[in-house]
Amino acid sequence: MGKSAHSKSAIVIGSGFAGLSGAICLAAEGYDVTIIEKNSQTGGRARMLEASGFRFDMGPSWYWMPEVIQQFFKRFGRSLDDYFHLQRLDPSYQVIFSGEDALSVPADYEALKKLFESIEPGSGTQLDAFLREARYKYESGMQHFAYKPGQSLTEFIDPKVFRSLFRMDMLTSFSKHVRKYFSHPRLLQILEFPVLFLGAEPAKIPALYSMMNYADMRLGTWYPQGGMHCLVTALTSLAQEMGVDLLLDTEVFKLNVQNKKVKHVHTTRGCFSADIIIAAADYHHVDRCLLSPQHSSYSDHYWETRKMAPSCLLYYVGVNKKLPRLQHHNLFFESDFSEHAACIYNTRSWPEDPLFYLCCPSKTDRTVAPPGMENLFFLIPTAPGLPDNATIRNHYFDMLIKRTADFCGEDLSSNIVFRQSYAHNNFVEDYHAFKGNAYGLANTLKQTAVLKPSIRSKRVNNLFFAGQLTVPGPGVPPAIISGQVTAGYIIKHYNKRVYESVI
Repeated sequence: MGKSAHSKSAIVIGSGFAGLSGAICLAAEGYDVTIIEKNSQTGGRARMLEASGFRFDMGPSWYWMPEVIQQFFKRFGRSLDDYFHLQRLDPSYQVIFSGEDALSVPADYEALKKLFESIEPGSGTQLDAFLREARYKYESGMQHFAYKPGQSLTEFIDPKVFRSLFRMDMLTSFSKHVRKYFSHPRLLQILEFPVLFLGAEPAKIPALYSMMNYADMRLGTWYPQGGMHCLVTALTSLAQEMGVDLLLDTEVFKLNVQNKKVKHVHTTRGCFSADIIIAAADYHHVDRCLLSPQHSSYSDHYWETRKMAPSCLLYYVGVNKKLPRLQHHNLFFESDFSEHAACIYNTRSWPEDPLFYLCCPSKTDRTVAPPGMENLFFLIPTAPGLPDNATIRNHYFDMLIKRTADFCGEDLSSNIVFRQSYAHNNFVEDYHAFKGNAYGLANTLKQTAVLKPSIRSKRVNNLFFAGQLTVPGPGVPPAIISGQVTAGYIIKHYNKRVYESVI
């Protein structure tokens, strides 16, 4: 690993946003850090697929909460401008209600208020009130909660934190909260869509998550020129600038524990050791498969009773024509939201008539598709753990292409020059994702903060966790925060050996 005789060393398993973030933070504190990555690229779910002249972001495609990412780079004396150009999208996205009926959501707030007012008289003023509350939740959440390691309720024993809890609407449902301000079905769909991936129906998600609406409508939807993978490239470059070593195409298959510490990390390229291990790979896989049972923090029963956020069925598609009616982000909401949500969260079944999301980054970025062509990324949110085979994938692909063609007013089937699907089985194969999940644990009240899987192993003193299955939760900014939180906890507690007295 190339470490000096007197420095502290760390191994980070997995190079997603959490792994890269954690590695950078430890390296900045003088650790000799090595990232061990199973796949041939860094980025985890945010890898890039290059084929037939197209460049597809394989996972995240929404760039929200830009200040979190900016602040991370600033912490290390860098600017995002050192790595890529970020632009705000306008319109932020469009919502398709039928083949002829679509609504563009403007970036400008006054224009957004006028749009709301045109749909439901009085809703412009209501939007002001709704987003004032949402701003408070967002700012309080980011200041008092997002960066907490979730190790004890004592973290929240602070007058400011305690007061903010009363205004966070933790016990009111998101659905009920939104309906205090708005009643028109279209406005409700626009406001409820950001919580679709949080792990429960809006009626069962805390109203706290109206903070997502503030991130959407006030902080904006952005795009890094070159694609979301540019953020991965930037973090990877920063890690290497900080001296982090990268081992790609290297899978960890066992953690050997002796005297309550990981002694050896067994991989397909040999055996490694370090003072600290951060597991930023799938938490369940590390806890139940890489460790022996006596060293696991959680039982199989614990994992089986966790409520998971959705998985998804994805398609990466290249077409050899331009599609004028599409925007960068397109939400196809022609079908019933509640029926699809019930398939995800209640019946755990494939939806008959799904809502879907279509990203067309070639509207903004010339580099992601050959001239005169479009880069299409389709996503259907689904329940985790569903059967996954070619027949199912082909069925939904044909459905999505037809609905897209109906909206665009032109046939697409003869214009497809590249197509690749990605779903549950791929998430398991590539990331060892528990039940093929794409978005981690559901953000329910019973799986928040100290009730999430711990960033610190309960039985192995030098093993820590980061990523979407622990605090603060799923999403690109939360994953970056997760790596910071775990590294910060190690720096504060492990160096002083405080953690040994509380295990």
